Amino acid sequence: MSRLLIIEDDLALAGLLCRRMSKHGFECLQCHNATQGLLLARQFRPTHVLLDMKLEQENGLKLISPLRQLLPQVTMVLLTGYASIATAVEAIRLGADNYLAKPVGTQTLLSALSITAADTALEPLTEEPLSTKRLEWEHIQQVLNANKGNVSATARQLGMHRRTLQRKLLKKPTADHR
Repeated sequence: MSRLLIIEDDLALAGLLCRRMSKHGFECLQCHNATQGLLLARQFRPTHVLLDMKLEQENGLKLISPLRQLLPQVTMVLLTGYASIATAVEAIRLGADNYLAKPVGTQTLLSALSITAADTALEPLTEEPLSTKRLEWEHIQQVLNANKGNVSATARQLGMHRRTLQRKLLKKPTADHR
């Protein structure tokens, strides 16, 4: 039986993914932060990992390398509500086998989990170009990441007021921002 570790901070989504994948033959275990994820990976020894890119205040990208070192044969899929080509490339470079934008259908998820690293080929993330709002949001995220989460430094670098930046950061991109 395939063993699936779901590392997702959205409890409802983690539960839903667990139920969906259990129906397809996976023995599932879920956790909600990076520390739990690494601990359970050592104990549970999953064959597959679903990893959320944004775990509360943590970045799931930072978990890819330690998980890959601990479980070299694991099939790892990064899930994100913040899809961008830059993060997709970074995730694959760090060792993820696939990268999927939320929301994701069961068949797409099963396909992503069934591939191996040798089969991996980056496919286009979207069929249509990203909107200007989405591109702005992605740029803000990159600058914020480069400034290690410092909102004031990011606002100065972007030439905007700190409060304006904070308002923009509170708005999560949705599917209609594509």
